[in-house]
Amino acid sequence: MILHDQLKESSPPTIVVTGGSRGLGRGIAVELASSGFSVAAVFGKNRDEAEHTLKLCESKRVSERQRFKAFQIDISCAESRARGVAEIFKECSSVEGLVNNAGIAPRTRADILDTTIESYEEVMRTNAEGPYFLTQLVVRRWIEESQTFSSKSSIAREPSLPLSGRRIVFITSISSETVSLNRGEYCMSKSALSMATSLWAARLAPEGGVVVEIRPGIMKTDMTKGVEEKYQMLIAQGLVPARRWGTPEDVGRSVRAIMAGDYDFASGSVIHLDGGFHISRL
Repeated sequence: MILHDQLKESSPPTIVVTGGSRGLGRGIAVELASSGFSVAAVFGKNRDEAEHTLKLCESKRVSERQRFKAFQIDISCAESRARGVAEIFKECSSVEGLVNNAGIAPRTRADILDTTIESYEEVMRTNAEGPYFLTQLVVRRWIEESQTFSSKSSIAREPSLPLSGRRIVFITSISSETVSLNRGEYCMSKSALSMATSLWAARLAPEGGVVVEIRPGIMKTDMTKGVEEKYQMLIAQGLVPARRWGTPEDVGRSVRAIMAGDYDFASGSVIHLDGGFHISRL
């Protein structure tokens, strides 16, 4: 179902989804495709998985004008980010949204007394530094495009709102606020990403940009396979009031609503997508 009048235009808006090769990113990409958006799926290493995501998007397309492409970017590397963003804007028309989803867990879970600098730096570069500066690159492109378009067309966006219609989502985690003593660097990175949401929302709101945080809870993805039995038991015991795992489809539906403009007056908000996990209870 096409959710927004803009999706009926000759070039459906392209949404950039990092970590789009699997897990939450794949769920987001497929949901966007089924709603009429074009998708630029960013992957780090596994091109085969990224191509599979594109095939799933193709199977859900609702318009012949939609385009689905994969781009390899190491978001922890400044040079790779710059090259990748330039490539996306060159090859994709009407880039209107960015979903900062890519992230990693520590290679080894260790008590914070044993956390290594190497592990901390690797996780922070990927989970916090990467999305923060990727967003900066994309927003700069948007502003440049708006200025160029305004000088050539009388139907450009309002000069005072150069980012109108542009939307950014940061996918964080309940670990932004919930302590896990055996993966402190991951918690630190997600907490930093929550602050990044607030910073970018405050900076871009006056110019028409919308930035929203989605904070997933316990999600059934590759990242949780190693602790699936533990979490299954905790969920059954009521850790999650909804008594189930979250899914990539849950996240995808929320991202779709944001990109369709349903949350345009909610910039800076946090959507708790955790089945009620965040509710304080006695």
